Amino acid sequence: MRESAQPIRYSGEASTQKAFAQSTKVNQPVKLALAQLNPIVGDLEGNAGLVKQATQEAAKRGADLLITPEMIISGYPPKDLLLRESFVQACDRAVEQLAKELAGTIAVLIGHPTHREAPEDRIANAASLLLNGEIVATTHKTLLPNYDVFDERRYFRPADNPTLIEFRGRKLGVHICEDAWWGEPDTAYHDDPCGQFDPVAYLVEKGAEVLINLSASPFEISKPDRRVGLLERHVKSHQRPFVFVNQVGGNDDLVFDGNGLVLNERGELVAQLAQFEPDLQVVDLDNPLNAEEPIDVHYEMDLLNALTLGLKDYMRKCSFKECVLGLSGGIDSALACYIAARAVGPENVHGLLMPSRYSSDHSVDDAMKLAENLGCDAQVIPIDEVHRAYERSVVIGEELTSDPAGLADQNLQARIRGAMVMVRSNRNGWIALATGNKSEIAVGYCTLYGDMAGGFAVLSDIFKRDVYSVSRYINEVVEQREVIPDNIINKAPSAELAPDQFDQDVLPPYPVLDAILEGLVENERSVESLSKEHPAETVRWVASRLDRNEFKRRQLSPGIKLSQRAFGSGRRFPMAARLDYS
Repeated sequence: MRESAQPIRYSGEASTQKAFAQSTKVNQPVKLALAQLNPIVGDLEGNAGLVKQATQEAAKRGADLLITPEMIISGYPPKDLLLRESFVQACDRAVEQLAKELAGTIAVLIGHPTHREAPEDRIANAASLLLNGEIVATTHKTLLPNYDVFDERRYFRPADNPTLIEFRGRKLGVHICEDAWWGEPDTAYHDDPCGQFDPVAYLVEKGAEVLINLSASPFEISKPDRRVGLLERHVKSHQRPFVFVNQVGGNDDLVFDGNGLVLNERGELVAQLAQFEPDLQVVDLDNPLNAEEPIDVHYEMDLLNALTLGLKDYMRKCSFKECVLGLSGGIDSALACYIAARAVGPENVHGLLMPSRYSSDHSVDDAMKLAENLGCDAQVIPIDEVHRAYERSVVIGEELTSDPAGLADQNLQARIRGAMVMVRSNRNGWIALATGNKSEIAVGYCTLYGDMAGGFAVLSDIFKRDVYSVSRYINEVVEQREVIPDNIINKAPSAELAPDQFDQDVLPPYPVLDAILEGLVENERSVESLSKEHPAETVRWVASRLDRNEFKRRQLSPGIKLSQRAFGSGRRFPMAARLDYS
């Protein structure tokens, strides 16, 4: 790959002076276009194409400046692509080329990684103003998050200070994602030498007339409300309009919900972009802006939209068009199947019904009814013949028949099913979906290479209680008909791997299990404190199972992160450990 030319220094005083040169008079009219875009990580040409399309549309609507999300050129998060030789140089060249191609149209404020102004060959997370075929100003991100899924100090060098960008005589307080989160409880920047000042307050002190935040802020339950509260506090403190533009779409285990917005100087919501889908809106800073009612947020709808978008984009961006999953007649596979049909169309979803000698007739009937309701392909493939072949095996047959329906036998049945799903996946190029929920995965009530087999774990970050509540919401509100059969929702859950088997024979009742797990996983509470609310023996059992099964979760397929403490990138625990639960 050809190395880029010697970078031109644009930040600081020189940057500001060049931006000033673009103005012919003070305070010219400015209409801002907010472009909520869905990039593919690493697809520099495709992502630049999204920006060009948005620029054309914004120009048609009379905008003067298009604002894009954080790191739109590379997509977020690019992770160790940033360490690959020449990747960041390629991003810089893509921005330079984009500036040339946009000459003669409106200005664009674009997010990207860069080597510009980054000493010692370090990388900066940047926002640049493109105008008249050139990069006329660049500012760098100041606060680099290093918590939860974020690892930005691995890659980036923080700016010493954020830099104002002037456009049409107006001083724009452009900053990037985390720069707006200074002082929030989860960030703890007060004790961090890299974050001893508030970038937003600094920009206002330097004369910012409007605050503009380019973000790639992943979705979590309740986070959209937290963002609004955060921006309202900035407006209340500084009496400046606030423009927030966020990425949308799924990238690996993260889902970005969009939810871009504009608050006027009184803190009133005057524009809000769509949830979970690309959008573009134009706002006129010079005319009085009328307040809007915020989009109504519903817990189950947010979960459903995030799950749908996460699966849809994972398949699309990994070039899968169809998927396959086991349909047991239980609630988890039913919800996973519905989400898949909603994400990629029922004609692209293939269900395998794999009854064993212990399966009930109603499970097969329920699964078939679900497939018919959705319009999905479904096929019944009994596993008993394969199961009996294992029992006749000279090597392991005696071990199975000496303990029929014991743990080894139950896991074998799950692995036979997993193998059948994977055969269909390999043969047809379909992605295999694992359907386990967070409650089961937390305590290891799942089988490696069995029901855990697959390329994507759709429900891995929602507890069993949410599986039920979302399923009911689908029937009652979204579809307003019985799509997921009532019998699936109402019957006692069972793996049906042994005679008369039910989940609650092994696990605490799910309401109790989920409450304990929420305390242990989401809130990091102690066994002692939770034992004041639940039976101590039950809490110790759950805590022990949670920690002992980290090895299973380490081998889990990627899923969709919906909480701060999702298994995988959101929660990191040792596998080889000895802990005291007394």
